[in-house]
Formats: sequence, C-alpha cells, structure tokens
Amino acid sequence: MSRTRKPGPLPGRHPVRFGTAELRRDDDRSNAWLLSVDGVAQSYVDLDNPTHLEFDYIRRFGDVIDHLPQGPLEALHIGGAACTLPRYIAATRPGSRQLVFDADAELVDLVRTHLGLKIPGLRVRITDGRTGLATRHENSADLLVIDAFERATLAATLATLEATRAAAKILRPQGTYLANITDGAGLPFARRFLATLHEAFPHVLLLADPAVLRGRRFGNLVFAASPTPLPTAKIATRTASAPFPARCIHGPDLQKLAAKAHPLTDTDTPHPPTPPKDILGLF
Repeated sequence: MSRTRKPGPLPGRHPVRFGTAELRRDDDRSNAWLLSVDGVAQSYVDLDNPTHLEFDYIRRFGDVIDHLPQGPLEALHIGGAACTLPRYIAATRPGSRQLVFDADAELVDLVRTHLGLKIPGLRVRITDGRTGLATRHENSADLLVIDAFERATLAATLATLEATRAAAKILRPQGTYLANITDGAGLPFARRFLATLHEAFPHVLLLADPAVLRGRRFGNLVFAASPTPLPTAKIATRTASAPFPARCIHGPDLQKLAAKAHPLTDTDTPHPPTPPKDILGLF
C-alpha cells in the first residue's frame, strides 16, 4: 500500500497580522529556513539540526542557557516566530516543558504548516505578552525569555518595570530572565531598560557586540537577570571566544552604563528605537 509523503516547507510570501511574512530557504544548508516579516528577519531554523543558531543574539541566549544548572527546564517564551530557541532547548535539554506566547496567529499558523511545531514539551498560545504573563503562577518557571518584536520594533510594554516585576514573580528562586532589545548611538533605551532590570533583579549582566556597546552601530543587546548570582565568568569566557565575540558587562561596569537612567514604566516609556533601513534585514 502506497503512502503519501508529507510535503516539506515551501518558500513563499504570506499575509500575517503584522505585515507580510516570507519563508526562504538557505542555499548553504539543506533544510534551513529564514522567516522574515516585511523584509525584517524574525527567525532562522535548521530543521535537520535545531542546535544550529544562526543569529548572533540567539547564540548569546544559548550561551547563557548552556551554563544554567543541568537538566530539563520549565521555560516561558514571550514571542515565538519560528520557535528557534524552544527547538534548541528541546534538543539540548530533553524533558523540558515550554510555553510560547505569540500575538500573531497567522504567523504561528504559517510556522505550524511549513516548519512544524510538534516539538516535544512545547505549547504555543496566541496572546500578547502582558496578557499572557498575567495568567502564569508565581514561582512556576526556570527560564523566561522576552523576544517580542512587531516587525523591527520591540513590544515596549514588555520592557516596563511593571512587566519586569511580573516576570520576576513567575521565576523560581534560581530562575533566569533573558531579554533581547535593540538600540543605537548612546544606547538611550538600553540604559533605561538596564535601570528597569536593576529595580527588579539583584543580579544582571549584558551581552553585546563591542561596536554596539560603543554606539558605533545599531544592534542587539541581550540581558540576563536572576534573583541569584549568574555564572558570569563562564558566560564571559564563552562569549569572548565565540566566532563573533561579544562583551559581557556586569557589576560596577554595568552600574556605570546605567548611570542616572530612570526605569521604564507603563506611563513613561519612550517609543523603542527602530533600526536604520539599510540594516533592517539583519534583525
């Protein structure tokens, strides 16, 4: 009896909530795919090797996660797209249970159809991040990841002190908070976000390309925070020796970076920075 073979992913463009998504195969890898919305890269996944992390900031997420205590994780992700990081965690930490909140139902359907979401231990819910956070129990997660963008702009309501304190309550005593933001010259938004994290967590570190930290170019900044000390030295060693090295800033240097910045709040949140058009495809 013959069986119908399930077709693989198909390149193409599709309307989604926040614009037009495009799925494109990577010519250099046999089953790797780039997902973008309105020309802005959102996710890169290698379906044959979920441990391959293409984007630098996702590698920084991986650097932190790899140095957390061994074993499965209870993880909550705000922002999913093609679920690159959940795939990585499922592959490197079998038995993990993960929940993704994503506000773009059409994008999730596109990913489910073409890239698959039958990932062990993973559930995906359609909701915005703040609404989703309000549904979670205290002390219920080992890891909470904030990586929610609308096209190229951060969902700013997730960066406020109110949202960050809500996230901190969801974490277990040794849990870890990760966030990806973008910023440019002077790092005005990043400094305020750093001040916000310092209000909610006693331990914070920052990972970024040296040129981004100096304000020479627009780029991603990855923040890690926790109620308990982070494995800063090990993370710094890993990121410094990476093919594209990143600096690990912590302690007094991080306090100096924050300077006199004020925390972001629900009533005082500037519009998040938008990348220059000539580099939008990088993010």
